[in-house]
Amino acid sequence: MNGIIEADTEKYLYSLLPRRDATTREMESYAKKHAVPIIGPACGRLLYQLARLVLARRVFEMGSAIGYSTLWLARAVGARGTVYYTDSDTENARRARSYLRRAGLLGRVRFLVGDALGQLRATRGKFDLIFNDVSKTQYPEVFRLAVPRLRVGGLFITDNVLWSGRVARPAAAGDAETRAIQKFNRLIYSSPKLLTTILPLRDGFAVCERIA
Repeated sequence: MNGIIEADTEKYLYSLLPRRDATTREMESYAKKHAVPIIGPACGRLLYQLARLVLARRVFEMGSAIGYSTLWLARAVGARGTVYYTDSDTENARRARSYLRRAGLLGRVRFLVGDALGQLRATRGKFDLIFNDVSKTQYPEVFRLAVPRLRVGGLFITDNVLWSGRVARPAAAGDAETRAIQKFNRLIYSSPKLLTTILPLRDGFAVCERIA
């Protein structure tokens, strides 16, 4: 919880969420204990719903960590869908593979270990959905790289675009992360190829539909 929504209201929203399965709960517990950044159950559920609404079958995830958002996306794409997992940490990939195997979803995921931007460049074809959760200083470059790789009608979704509210204030000297997210937000709203909405859920979720 990042203070974007009034605290009691945010607690209420999370209290409404249905109980997750054992694997998902274990991932949430591990992330909390080891300070692994994940999107959490409210945004996970939203990501799952959005992927289903556009009938996503080919998904590229940029910055997958222990595979928490990968799990939600793999459920959404169905048995014939594919989610491309990316992370530069081999231990993260190993843990993600274990969780997804236990969830019965391993066959829907292709693991790409290395820089997410480089992996997207190396992977051919268009995607129905691209989910961006890499290092924040890379966000403007992700915009330039990802948007052309989406089909028209596809979704470009990005986490942490409100950055605990820091984007609403002038970035401090040397705060490259906030400055990069501010630039990214201007890019997604000004692009004639995207219809963009930022949802103030958790740390800010940008949902962009490619319209041209």
